[in-house]
Amino acid sequence: MVSGNGVCFPILGFASFLLFFYMSFGSLRFSFLFEENGKPLSFVERNGTQFVLDGKALYVNGWNSYWLMGQSVEVYNRPKVREMLQNGAKMGFTVCRTWAFNDGDYNALQISPGHFDEQTFKALDYVIAEARQNGIRLLLSLVNNLQAYGGKTQYVKWAWEEGVGLSSSNDSFFFDPSIRSYFKNYVKTVLTRKNTITKIEYRNDPTIFGWELINEPRCMYDPSGDTLQEWLEEMSSFVKSIDKNHLLTIGHEGFYGPNDLKDSTVNPEYWASRLGIDFIRNSNISNIDFTSVHIYADHWFHDQSFEDQLKFVSKWMLSHIEDGDNVLNKPVVFSEYGYSEFNKNFSFSDREKMYRRVTDIIYKSAKKNKSGAGALVWQFLVGGMNEFSDEYGMVPWESLSTHSLFIEQSCRLAKLKQLPQQYPSFKDLC
Repeated sequence: MVSGNGVCFPILGFASFLLFFYMSFGSLRFSFLFEENGKPLSFVERNGTQFVLDGKALYVNGWNSYWLMGQSVEVYNRPKVREMLQNGAKMGFTVCRTWAFNDGDYNALQISPGHFDEQTFKALDYVIAEARQNGIRLLLSLVNNLQAYGGKTQYVKWAWEEGVGLSSSNDSFFFDPSIRSYFKNYVKTVLTRKNTITKIEYRNDPTIFGWELINEPRCMYDPSGDTLQEWLEEMSSFVKSIDKNHLLTIGHEGFYGPNDLKDSTVNPEYWASRLGIDFIRNSNISNIDFTSVHIYADHWFHDQSFEDQLKFVSKWMLSHIEDGDNVLNKPVVFSEYGYSEFNKNFSFSDREKMYRRVTDIIYKSAKKNKSGAGALVWQFLVGGMNEFSDEYGMVPWESLSTHSLFIEQSCRLAKLKQLPQQYPSFKDLC
């Protein structure tokens, strides 16, 4: 019995090691991924109003899963991340938008200004590596305007605690020199991070589709928009000084400013022009490569019928595509869109009608070589993640019709633009 146990313990220990290794790295083959005939993975670029990959126009069908890094901190949760990315690839999706921030919260990436948790950074390494393995590119957001996962409120709190803050208002994030310094240090640390799995610095990794400066910026402290505009100009220039490989966007909701004629004709309601943001002015910054717009008609209006919301979505999207074509000369990505299950008389068929409206407009824009460059639905989960869900969350493959809708969009965009052969799965999918 003693002899038997003596043999058993090493075997169990080795088995445990193998399990840990598999959970951590799965079947990743990073050094060979998408390097056919010696050709490395290419960066997505921009040519006027279009994204370009290997010389061909690329239109995006993708999704949001903000939780990928957070769920990768603990090794036993990593199969959820792998499942999500694998299933996204099986649906023909090419881009996932996710958080590359967690400031001072549980499992924080940035524990305090300039101090980072290596375990969480390795979780982000894993997300990027796993995305690369599955042919998914990542749009990585760098900070939150909202309080979830720390956001600008946490930066202001840090400055206040250190006795250097100018104001306790969370909008001081945009004008306080100390906080600007905190954020620049964060950005530099992330962009120059060397992935512990792939051994590639983030700024040199084509798996990253692009960077997003801030999720849904608003600066109500200064309704004129000057404060946010200055911040965007400074931070976009700073990002480009470190990383000239990747595309850069804002994370804008798309509201027109008070001096824009579309303030009264396209904005959902009067409040939208009083948030210190201005879609045209902000997006026209030279270092911003493509525009971002969100679509939440059901939250922006309180008394509209579903049919009126559909009409608004059409007007909202076509207006911004027109701006991309005629004013900005940049691609337009609708980087969040959704339809809440909390809506009165909610039905999955109405949600699918809303999603169909969004995807059809993108497809029609692509057919005409216009600036409507893609859309990313909010948000996808895998089974058993109810605590991460919200009123928009879904497990797409649990509904055959929803699943089919997204696959159809992936296929028609791929066929329309002859998607580069770096995505061989389309041969079987479509």
